[in-house]
Amino acid sequence: MRRLLPLLLVQALARHPALAQPEPVKFGHIDSQLLTAAPFVADSAAEAVVLCDYGTASIPNGGEVRFDRITRIKILKKSGLDWGNFEALLRHDQPGHAERLTNVQGFTYNLVNGKVEQMPLQATTGVLLKKSELYSLQRFALPHVRVGSVVEFRYTLYSNYLSNFRGWDFQRSIPVRWSEYRAAFPHQFNYKILLQTKQALAVDEHAGAEALVSTHRWAMRDVPPLRAEPFMTTTADYVDKVFFELASYGGTDVARSWEKIDEFLLHDWELGQQLDHFNFLKDDLARLPPPTPDNTLQRLAAVRALVVQAVKCTGEFSMRTSTPLRKIYQQTHQGNTAEVNFLLVAALRGAGFAANPVLLSTRAHGRVRATMPELGQFNYVAAHVPLPDGQALVLDATDPLLPYDMLPERCLNQQGRVIGGSAAASRWVELKPRHRRTHLQQVQLRLAPDGALSGQVHEEFGGYAGAQQRASLQAAGDKKFAADVAKFLPGWTVTGFALTNRDSVHMPLALDYAVAQFAPASAPVGTIYLSPLQYFGPERNPFRAETRQFPVDFGYVREETIVVNLTLPAGYALAETPKSKALDLPDNGGRFVCSTTATGAAVQLTSRLLLRKPIYSAAEYATLRELYRQLLEKQAERLVVKKLG
Repeated sequence: MRRLLPLLLVQALARHPALAQPEPVKFGHIDSQLLTAAPFVADSAAEAVVLCDYGTASIPNGGEVRFDRITRIKILKKSGLDWGNFEALLRHDQPGHAERLTNVQGFTYNLVNGKVEQMPLQATTGVLLKKSELYSLQRFALPHVRVGSVVEFRYTLYSNYLSNFRGWDFQRSIPVRWSEYRAAFPHQFNYKILLQTKQALAVDEHAGAEALVSTHRWAMRDVPPLRAEPFMTTTADYVDKVFFELASYGGTDVARSWEKIDEFLLHDWELGQQLDHFNFLKDDLARLPPPTPDNTLQRLAAVRALVVQAVKCTGEFSMRTSTPLRKIYQQTHQGNTAEVNFLLVAALRGAGFAANPVLLSTRAHGRVRATMPELGQFNYVAAHVPLPDGQALVLDATDPLLPYDMLPERCLNQQGRVIGGSAAASRWVELKPRHRRTHLQQVQLRLAPDGALSGQVHEEFGGYAGAQQRASLQAAGDKKFAADVAKFLPGWTVTGFALTNRDSVHMPLALDYAVAQFAPASAPVGTIYLSPLQYFGPERNPFRAETRQFPVDFGYVREETIVVNLTLPAGYALAETPKSKALDLPDNGGRFVCSTTATGAAVQLTSRLLLRKPIYSAAEYATLRELYRQLLEKQAERLVVKKLG
């Protein structure tokens, strides 16, 4: 029977209509028309086009998943030449489990003297790049790729991670003309199938489990590209795709639950067993001020400062530790994000706080789906601390440039899971920012009769803006940082650069500098035109796409204020004072106010933008984009200054 089962499965697969359809692409054979420009006139804006992306996945022998892929791509621009490379990610993060790659083939097709030239992939071009302790990356480069080429590749991947049946992305960062995925698994494997799609499926076929195997076929036609846009987490959160979760095997429920994951983590030495061994911190913690009803926050800040000063984060994101916390604190003085923040949890517990680890996913890693229990959704750990008033703080000790109660921006990804002292005590928490992003510009300008401008600028970067600027300052150094600030004022001379509150991370970082702009060469005598707010406001609308199918995720509240005090030359006045403008987003989502006042030679222009929501839905995108359009239009409004008499 063991010998017959694979054969019976193959026969069953062949009979199912979902898999009996002809393959959408024939590897090694292309139409010569694809090597001409005519079929791609409509794709002139794209750097490349996926002509066909075809994958199949099955469990032919009951012990591992077989995944086959064929992809064919047309190169349209020089910027698209990188599409002549392809990669395969191989997982090997559990003992006895691994993925392997076989049957790697590829061709590059070019039209040479009216004939199709076919250049095969050389096996020696494959490079294995170590990506992390969990994955390896296999990369291949197809030969003789140029603008106009068609490239195609195929490979087979075997995986014994049966709980994670291979998923499929229908969407890329370039247009996809046809993307098709076929999946088949024996009846004893019961997978939950999750579809994340914005576009309609061109094919959605399923065959029941009355036979030995369940089969599925999905396809999409003319899938638009999904590109990274401003203020989004990661494209993986929004790409059209299908993925799977093993619910039962042979009638036995094997679906993971968050409670099962919590229980596993509580017994994992890396996460649970080190945290209550904090005697090595006892002497240092004893030097902190004793607890009182009024100094809870001060003690929290002091405990975090103790960890920040003792240990430097290496920058490696992880939820695992490889070194005992005692050794990290007393000897190596460095650790990955998990090691630093586990040490923070241990120190907080040693100081009497009921701290617990909170698992989260960074913004670049993707959002966590509470409906899909899977530990791999997380890649980061922080510290959760309940407060006496019933509130709570999520703390992080990996970045000394942040105030004690500010989560790094990378962690502002909606929700995390607290791992309590028991599985029942574990729960979800919102990752709400306690700080906003503020940027204040106070500008004093003096206008000369010939139109030249000179003056002083004072800027304050608060909250997350301060954190970003301090990180830039640390990375660039004072000289380059000042040069980068000057780049935001093209056509101006910037001198006398000075910094305040550089190391006072709880206060706004302040910049002061002098500015000067020469008179325009063609200014009419007696009349001067200028747009002071435009000089210091945003250069362009960050929301350039007309529509958006996913949220605008700032992560925090944003506030931008510009105040320009302009002194006119003697004998000059505004020809007309511009009207004030106020715009409000629906549901109290935000507000833009702009005003101009004039008293004799003194003119004050004020622009203030307040976006009250950290996240705006796709349905709110149009009004947010329009708000920025009108903001730019108002800030670009010209003042007309005329000589009196």
